[in-house]
Amino acid sequence: MDPLTSLQKASAQWEKRIHKSLNSMCSDLETSLAKIRPQSEQEELADKWNELSTYTLGKDEPKWEFAHLPLQVKTLDELRKVYPEWASGEPLLGVNPSMPSPVPGFATLEAERVGLGERVAALAYAPVIQEYLKKGSPQCLRATLWALVLGSDIRQQQAALFAQLKASVLEVDLMIDKLIFKDVQLTASNDDQYFVFEDLLYQAKIFQHVRSRSQVMLCFSRDGSVRAALSAAAGAGTPLQVAVRGRLAPDRLTAFPPSGVIPFHGFSMYATPFCYLYDDPVQLYYTFRAFYIRYWHRLHYISTHPQGIVSLCLLYERLLEANEPLLWIHFRNININPIRVVFKWLMRAFSGHLPPDQLLLLWDAILGYDSLEILPLLALAILSFRKENIFQVNTLQNVDAVLADLSTISVLPLLQLALMKP
Repeated sequence: MDPLTSLQKASAQWEKRIHKSLNSMCSDLETSLAKIRPQSEQEELADKWNELSTYTLGKDEPKWEFAHLPLQVKTLDELRKVYPEWASGEPLLGVNPSMPSPVPGFATLEAERVGLGERVAALAYAPVIQEYLKKGSPQCLRATLWALVLGSDIRQQQAALFAQLKASVLEVDLMIDKLIFKDVQLTASNDDQYFVFEDLLYQAKIFQHVRSRSQVMLCFSRDGSVRAALSAAAGAGTPLQVAVRGRLAPDRLTAFPPSGVIPFHGFSMYATPFCYLYDDPVQLYYTFRAFYIRYWHRLHYISTHPQGIVSLCLLYERLLEANEPLLWIHFRNININPIRVVFKWLMRAFSGHLPPDQLLLLWDAILGYDSLEILPLLALAILSFRKENIFQVNTLQNVDAVLADLSTISVLPLLQLALMKP
């Protein structure tokens, strides 16, 4: 069997395994995949909609090898041509915003970027905004610019649909609701990276952040337009078809979940940066959904797409072997699969790992260049930056410890350094 056929078979087997696990969980919990909530529970959930962070409901690591796959990925020289602004050392907002601006009338690069960004936002033309985002967005303009690029502007129709999704959450109890609540609660410890406030203000921001993620994830799970969009892009599998227990028409089957997306540990972290940008839950939801449909779904579906997780892992491996051969040999000598140490970064697009200001600059670049290849390039850059420490350790646990804290990482200077090296 050729490698690509094997990959397709692995994808189908993985989907069956997930479905089997879901059914097993239902049996263990003595519940259904989908059922009508009792009226009392609907009322309780509606009352606690803005307190979802406290709402309660009743380890296998990937060991994939990618080098044998006949997929085309870029070399470092080819990446330099894709990201010329970085490779040529142009001034970037994420490198030194306080540097003097060469443009008359602006004292600093940041002031220049704000002035230019305001004019670009007024144009409301996505390709121009994407060119602008390649050099980083000021925080004050990012929410507007992202929404314009993604077409997630809010009209009456979008607000009405969001209300319908909320109503569906209140009416129907999906088994994955338990997974969503658990994931948000387990990853809430990341929230202190995103809001640096004191005392009550700090606590209020954390509460708002966790609440918003819960709302977004629950509504997202009910959104059938996500499944339709991913099916059209060949980016989704085949969801289970289940009857909703307690519904008046029990023979009517519905997709489980309606979005077609089964959440996994850390899934809610995809929504975290949007909580940092948007106070309006409707705007937050639609911008997150647009980003997910355009990019993030590719990070957890097995496919041969050049922006898919398999191609990104292969790109990382080949970049590491070609540009950091001693590090590659070190990993092999201590029996560590090189992808193992960075896979969590790639799969979450670094959300929950980088500090928020750096994560937002990284996602600016993904939108600007319309490319996820930035993720393995950054993974390579971080390993290059910390390779001397990695050479000193010889166990997976200690390598993970060397790479665990990315709070001091500056994304764009590292990417520039990786591309500017001879």
